[in-house]
Amino acid sequence: MRTFWQKFLPLILVLSLSGCGYNAFQSLDEEAKASWAEVLNQYQRRADLVPNLVATVKGYAAHEQEVLTDVANARSKVGSMQVTPELLNDPEAFAKFQAAQGQLTGALSRLMAVAENYPNLKADQGFRDLQAQLEGTENRVTVARNRYITTIKEYNVAVRSFPNNLTAMMFGYKTKPSFTVENEKAISVTPKVDFGDK
Repeated sequence: MRTFWQKFLPLILVLSLSGCGYNAFQSLDEEAKASWAEVLNQYQRRADLVPNLVATVKGYAAHEQEVLTDVANARSKVGSMQVTPELLNDPEAFAKFQAAQGQLTGALSRLMAVAENYPNLKADQGFRDLQAQLEGTENRVTVARNRYITTIKEYNVAVRSFPNNLTAMMFGYKTKPSFTVENEKAISVTPKVDFGDK
């Protein structure tokens, strides 16, 4: 009987591991990392556009120094962050990353609003090309983030579902953070419309 268990116990263990979701976790974890890499790729593309955009705007709107400084500082903050795959497992670090990206998004929005005040800048072909590249990149960021959100949702469902959750606990798989709306409380408040007295 002892030789039976020595021969077949490893086989039974392998078969039980394949049915407990372990392999699914490996696949889902790799998908999460790949989706995250694409998000980072698109954010890097956006960050690479910023210096040229700032330089072009500076040529036409040099006295808008505060806006230009905000954009440069936001880009610097994004560039100085240590972004590793482990960031996916650290909700606090993930939130800091998301906040830094949101700050850059806000600064770029203000920069584009300033550009509206300068007809010569809006007419400049180089600025229009950079603006089109930035818009395209923002769309790519949105697509990459949506794919990441979907991938993380599938991963988190697997981590939390029975019987896979037992495997997740045994091997240390935990839910991963996902992108959220930056100011969730503000958007949940119904806007007040006031047409004033006529």
